[in-house]
Amino acid sequence: MRSIPDDNKRLVAEFYELAINQQKPAEAARKYIELPYRQHNPEVPDGPDGFVQFISGMQKKHPKLKVVISKALADDDLVALHVHLTREPNDPGLAVAEFFRLKNGKIIEHWDVLQPVPEKTASGNSMF
Repeated sequence: MRSIPDDNKRLVAEFYELAINQQKPAEAARKYIELPYRQHNPEVPDGPDGFVQFISGMQKKHPKLKVVISKALADDDLVALHVHLTREPNDPGLAVAEFFRLKNGKIIEHWDVLQPVPEKTASGNSMF
């Protein structure tokens, strides 16, 4: 049996894949973002156009930009992703915590927190 949280996780994963790995941020925004879209990343303006401009700029600067979703969690209208983002093939990358709020099957709000992936950790455990 499907649930709203499961549907929301699937939707956000599809959005992320289309926008970043398939390099189609405008298509992803049209398909998955609804107004008013609030953005909490301090480098990105509100609205789908801000998202498209930011991601397009990242992809222009880093044509091999790639994301791998390590974990996805959902609670009601919120979805959290734990993501490994790399800009180049040998880049250790960034560990990213992404948070999305959805309404009626569309993304309406986004937060993220980024941390560089270190060469090694004190515990010996991976960040993923």
